[in-house]
Amino acid sequence: MSSVTCQMSISLDTSVFTRNSLSDVQRELTQAVLLTGLVLLVFLHTFRLQGNGAYIMGRKMFGGGNGQWDETWTGWWGDEPPYHAPVFVLSHHSRKPISMRGGTTFSFVTEGIDSALAQARAAAGDKNVAIAGGASTVQQYLAAGLLDELYLHIVPVILGAGERLLEGVSDPTLEPVKVIVSTAVTHVTYRVVHKARR
Repeated sequence: MSSVTCQMSISLDTSVFTRNSLSDVQRELTQAVLLTGLVLLVFLHTFRLQGNGAYIMGRKMFGGGNGQWDETWTGWWGDEPPYHAPVFVLSHHSRKPISMRGGTTFSFVTEGIDSALAQARAAAGDKNVAIAGGASTVQQYLAAGLLDELYLHIVPVILGAGERLLEGVSDPTLEPVKVIVSTAVTHVTYRVVHKARR
C-alpha cells in the first residue's frame, strides 16, 4: 500500500507559517531566511510533488473564506496549480469538482478525513497520498494514526503566533530518518511509528 506523507514549513516553536500569523517584521525576517535556502527547498518540494498520486488539504489551505462557497474562487495558485493530480479538499460545505489546467482537479469532501483518504488512495493508485495542509488537517491525520511520513522544513525564527503543528496530536512516535542542514533551513524526515508496528 502507498504511504500517506506530509511536508510543512514551521518555525522553531512549531508554528505553521500562515498569512495571518506573521507581523511585518517577522514576515521580512522569515522571507530573508527562507530565500537563503530557497534552491534546496524548491528542489526537495519538486521532487516530492512528483512522487504523489493525490493530495488532501483543508478548507483554509484551499482558501475562499468560511461558510458557503464563493463559486468564483478556484484557489491561490492561478489557472495551473502545482499539483497536477487529484486534490481532495475537506469542507463542511459541498461543491462541484473544479478541473484546472495541468491535470489538477479539486474535489470537495464533506464526509471527513477517512472518506477523503479513501478517495485519495483510490485516485493515487500505487503512488503516495500527500497531506498538503493546513495545520488542522495535518493534526487530524497525525492524531488518527493515518500519517506515515512527515517532512519538516524548520526555519530558525520564533513566531510566537499562529497554529502549532504538533499541538493536540497526542504523543506520536516520530523516528528521524534523514536530516539535511543549512544555515537557513533544517530539513528533517520522520517516519511515524504506528503502535501496531512498534
